[in-house]
Amino acid sequence: MQINPVHVESTVVLAVVLCVHMAVWNQHSWCSIALVIQAFYVQHKWDRLLRSGGAVFQFRPSANSGIVPASMVMPLLGLALREKCSASGNVYFERFSMVVTITGMMLALFLSLIALGITRPVPTNTCVIAGMAGSAILYTTKQTLTVSEVIEVLEVLLIFVYLSLIVLYLLPRCFTPGEALLIVGGISFIVNQLIKRSLNLAEVKGDPVNYFLPVLVVGSLLLGVFFALLFCFMESESWGSSLFFHMMTAVLGLGILMPWLSLFIGRHPLMWLLDFITLNDRRLCLLAYWVFLSVVASCVVLHQNYQRQSGSKKHQASTIVRKYFHLIVVATYIPGLIYDRQLLHVASVGCLAVFLFLEYVRYFRIRPLGQLLRQLLTLFLDERDSGPLILTHIYLLLGMSLPIWLFPGPCAPKGILPGAGGLVPYAGVLAVGVGDTVASVFGSTMGEIHWPGTKKTLEGTATSVFAQIIAVAMFLIFDSSINLNTTYSWIVGSITLVAMLEAYTSQIDNLLLPLYLFILLLL
Repeated sequence: MQINPVHVESTVVLAVVLCVHMAVWNQHSWCSIALVIQAFYVQHKWDRLLRSGGAVFQFRPSANSGIVPASMVMPLLGLALREKCSASGNVYFERFSMVVTITGMMLALFLSLIALGITRPVPTNTCVIAGMAGSAILYTTKQTLTVSEVIEVLEVLLIFVYLSLIVLYLLPRCFTPGEALLIVGGISFIVNQLIKRSLNLAEVKGDPVNYFLPVLVVGSLLLGVFFALLFCFMESESWGSSLFFHMMTAVLGLGILMPWLSLFIGRHPLMWLLDFITLNDRRLCLLAYWVFLSVVASCVVLHQNYQRQSGSKKHQASTIVRKYFHLIVVATYIPGLIYDRQLLHVASVGCLAVFLFLEYVRYFRIRPLGQLLRQLLTLFLDERDSGPLILTHIYLLLGMSLPIWLFPGPCAPKGILPGAGGLVPYAGVLAVGVGDTVASVFGSTMGEIHWPGTKKTLEGTATSVFAQIIAVAMFLIFDSSINLNTTYSWIVGSITLVAMLEAYTSQIDNLLLPLYLFILLLL
């Protein structure tokens, strides 16, 4: 009997949901089970729409809709964060985690309603299941959230609706429906939180490091939408348009984002950043080391393009060549995680800003670097870069950085982190830097036994799990803040589940895998 990879992918996600449910065991975890069941039925209908060409927008081809794995990320993340904050007695972040959970569920329900509304004929059984799940989630929302929190959820939903229309219209074939839910939903939540905190500056508190990412996300969004609409009516490749682009970017950064950020941190951001970087010699050494690795990565790109021009290689880089960048990123993140996580947090946000700016330059063909970037980066395209944007390198950065950005510092105990929680910041390194890299390299070179219905191999997955276990042992040796106690079986089980998800998912694994491993290790 032919095995459907989508069914196996959904089964792995259901296993993760059941693991979270057993660890948390409250009414929200019951709602997550109802949500994953209805998402499975909706995904079946949406996949049929994609195959028949009946979808409203143009989504990324050669992939399923990805509704099940994407729908569960935010709800499960909120449940795991709430459990951690409840154990530490942090009431404020416990309530915040509940908002994250309900917001994720409402976004997933909204996407399901859209899919059912455009399906012909209307699937009666799926509508009944979605209605039952939606009723349970709405009842739980009424019972657990305050009026102000419900309004906050609705605000995120409203931002998501308008942002989805803009992004999916301007960027066809860049996302699957699930990836759009995950990315646009996350951006909508960040935008709403930043607006909320800007309107209540008296209540702003916390580490200044945590405000760099939201301001960057909102600034990049404003820049991208503004120029995407502007260049629909004017030529972007002329020197005049390029000069205007750079001037407006400077105005946005120096005239809007800098003052906005200074309201949160109480100082001029550049002065604060200078003091932050020069706090000690270790930070300067780490920065010098990261600059060296950046030069190495640039040399790899230039060398591969030189060989393409000389005709000694094919027009596209091989899987092994692309994994060079994974190894460079691992070499970048591990010293930062061990010695200075705050510096790594700020540096990764800065790197994301550079990547987004360069992608805008490449996409709009802004002089003088736009055309050059197009020529250099086309060598490293794969089937996932089927739209106008090249996002794989940004997804790699996000996958490695999200566990660091999402790490619940206020809810974490001081000193040594007990159990699997000590590995939470390493989730990106394990899932993407080690696991995905080893699986791709060994699977493509030595793999012979394929998982049914996929191109992935049993050898690649097994080697991936083994490599991640070795990596955990190495982290125990070099990072004294990790104390696993007796959680070895949970860690091995979590790594194995995520490795199986990597073998069967057609979504962006650089983004999806670290989030699921982060959730499991957080419990």
